[in-house]
Amino acid sequence: MNYKEILTISGKSGLFKLVSQSKNTAIVESLTDHTRHPLFASSKASSLEEIYLFTSDGSLPLKDVLVKIHAHTGGGKAIDPKSPEAEVRKYMEAVLPEYDRERVHYSDMKRLFSWYNILLESDLLVIGDEDAETGTDTASKDVADPE
Repeated sequence: MNYKEILTISGKSGLFKLVSQSKNTAIVESLTDHTRHPLFASSKASSLEEIYLFTSDGSLPLKDVLVKIHAHTGGGKAIDPKSPEAEVRKYMEAVLPEYDRERVHYSDMKRLFSWYNILLESDLLVIGDEDAETGTDTASKDVADPE
């Protein structure tokens, strides 16, 4: 599975896997409790592939940030997002020292580490040079800065 099929939905916590899609609605499944929900066209949803994290020299795709967390943890779980704010900020500094401290908020960090842990527990974390679904080399793709 690739990050195009994993969604975050505004107003709902956690991550969701796209199960099926029709003209006006889609069915998503929670990665944490495996319940299925309709996703209507009016819902605000983003795939993880569309999300970037602000850095001091632009932005970094979420998939690259997840790889950095994986390297920092040695393949284990990240910090508990419910840890005290000072600990979460210190952990973020260790994982990605170049993150933009003014535009990346504490709530963003909590969400990031929560998503990482969910993906790790669900065995959906994509680490390495090849995307398992497409077989393409993701390390060599040039990502344009959205700003």
